Amino acid sequence: MIQRSFKEKKPTIYIVSTPIGNLSDMTYRAVEILNQVDFIFAEDTRNSGVLLKHFNIKTQMISYHEFNKEEKSEEAIRMLENGKDIAVITDAGTPGISDPGYLLIQKAILHGFYVVPIPGASASLTALVGSGLSMQPHLFIGFLPRKKNEAKLLLETYSKQQATLIIYESPMRIENTLKLLESSLGNRRIAIARELTKTFETWIRTTILEALEMEHIKKGEYVIVIEGSREKISYDHLSINEHVQSFIDEGMNEKDAMKKVAQLRKITKSDVYKSFKIK
Repeated sequence: MIQRSFKEKKPTIYIVSTPIGNLSDMTYRAVEILNQVDFIFAEDTRNSGVLLKHFNIKTQMISYHEFNKEEKSEEAIRMLENGKDIAVITDAGTPGISDPGYLLIQKAILHGFYVVPIPGASASLTALVGSGLSMQPHLFIGFLPRKKNEAKLLLETYSKQQATLIIYESPMRIENTLKLLESSLGNRRIAIARELTKTFETWIRTTILEALEMEHIKKGEYVIVIEGSREKISYDHLSINEHVQSFIDEGMNEKDAMKKVAQLRKITKSDVYKSFKIK
C-alpha cells in the first residue's frame, strides 16, 4: 500500500507521543496536532485530562482502552469516514507499543486512511540510550507474560539473541523478574531505569546477580535493559544456500538475505551471490 501525500487532504489519524514523566518533553508539534484534530482517543481520560489542561488543549477526548478497543476502534473509523481527523494518545509515551493503540492503527491503514506518527518520548529508547549497553541491534519485548512458566519460556527463546533486550516491569514484580532473568539468561550486565524523566529518576547499572542483592523501591514503573548473549553463533551446520534460504523463509527478500549472510559469515556479497545462484 502506498501512503498518500500530505498535499492530498484526507481524513487523518495522528499517533501522538506524549511525555513519559516530565511535561516539558511534550513537543510543539504534538500540542499543535492535539489542538487541531476533531477528537482525541485517550487510554485514560483522567490522566490525559491533566496533560491537556496543562497545555490548554480543549479538544474532546474519547476513552479508548483494552476493554473497549473493538467498539471504539469502529467508532474511530466511522469518524474518519465522515471526514473527521482524530488523534490517539496513551497514558505516557508512544501509542501502540504497550497499549491497544496498535488495533486502531491497523484498522485505519486497512481502510486506507492517512496514518501520521508524531514522534516524541519513548520509555524503551530513553532507557536504552542511557543504559551503556550496545544499542545495535536491540529487541523490545515489553511486558513479560504474567504466568511464570510462560515468561520463562519466552525469555529462553531470546537467550541466544545477541541483541540487547528491553522489557517493562511493574514495581511489585521487579524482584521476581530479576530472578527469572538470571535463571533463564544467566548473569548478564543490565541497566534498570525507574521513574524516567521524573523528579526521582533512578538508574542502576550492574549485573543481574548484583541487582538481586539490592533493595528495590516498590513504586514507579521500571524499564530493564539486558545485555545480549555473548555466545558466538555458529553457522557451520548450514551451507551458504541454506543460510540465505533461511532468511528468505523468514520474509526477507533475496537481496537483503544475501547481504545478511555475507555480513554474518564475513565473506563478500559476490561470494554469496555466486553460490546462491549456482544452487
